[in-house]
Amino acid sequence: MKRINIIYGGETYSIGDRELDDVLADIASGLASTEPQWLSVNYGEGVPRKALLLLTAGVDIAVIPVPGFDEDADQVSDEPPPPRAR
Repeated sequence: MKRINIIYGGETYSIGDRELDDVLADIASGLASTEPQWLSVNYGEGVPRKALLLLTAGVDIAVIPVPGFDEDADQVSDEPPPPRAR
């Protein structure tokens, strides 16, 4: 896995050098916990800065895996890209 993009509260963050299943398990654990739990992510382009996201019910969070160059090389889609949002 090259990286995992996280969209949290409408902002984009990323996580590198972690497996998708581990990140999903951390998120599920954080949401199930009665104590505040934080997800460590990167924020920014170029030289990313460390950021912490509070895992809590009611906050929109999306997890988007970004495969490395050779991970999905044999998979090609003929589907056109979705239209741009307005």
